Amino acid sequence: MRARPDRFATFAHLPLTAPEAAADELERTVRELGFLGALISGQTHGKFLDDPAFAPLLARAEQLDVPIYIHPGVPPDSVRAAYYDGFSPIVSTMFATSGWGWHAETAVHVLRMVLAGTFERHPRLKLIIGHMGEGLPAMMDRVDHSLGQKITGLPRPVSRTILDHVSITISGFFSLAPFMAALLTFGADRILFSVDYPFAENNDARAFLDALPVPPDEKEKIAHGNADRLLKLG
Repeated sequence: MRARPDRFATFAHLPLTAPEAAADELERTVRELGFLGALISGQTHGKFLDDPAFAPLLARAEQLDVPIYIHPGVPPDSVRAAYYDGFSPIVSTMFATSGWGWHAETAVHVLRMVLAGTFERHPRLKLIIGHMGEGLPAMMDRVDHSLGQKITGLPRPVSRTILDHVSITISGFFSLAPFMAALLTFGADRILFSVDYPFAENNDARAFLDALPVPPDEKEKIAHGNADRLLKLG
């Protein structure tokens, strides 16, 4: 990053088992090292970011005006055993992670934060999630229908809260159907180009970007404009 600031930028890796220390480390990396936010991998000892223990970290991210990127994590053993085991080791592993489980867990992570009122307590908090929205675009109407405000008691519909606080990347998803669902729900202002290299190919991602059926101004936002704004890139 120091050698090529025109090409590389960085998210912090934080000690989430100690949320106060994690908040301090986030501030150190942002203020002293020029980092752009933090990336976490799923749960921390079975806790999602809706847990009150993480309030110091979320408040600090608000103060610093930097996003938290929620990357999928490995499911807990109990979840894996109940939902994903029973096949060959490689099939169970991929089913529990990139084949399905990762995406379901990250969607649950975001929904838990919404339903717990996390974004009401942290109104300036910004999240990023990958993989074309981790299934949320296809489920937004259903969630609003089943978890309406009369049930949740929240001041905003679930979908409105997600759209107010969450941006998504296309990482690893280079087909049109999920993109159109993402575009129709999140809109061009909240979709960021991403590759997921080395798990996906740069050339495939670039070809997909070039072929997107959107106007040039929206393609420019997706290609770099939204990331420039959200991450304050030069």
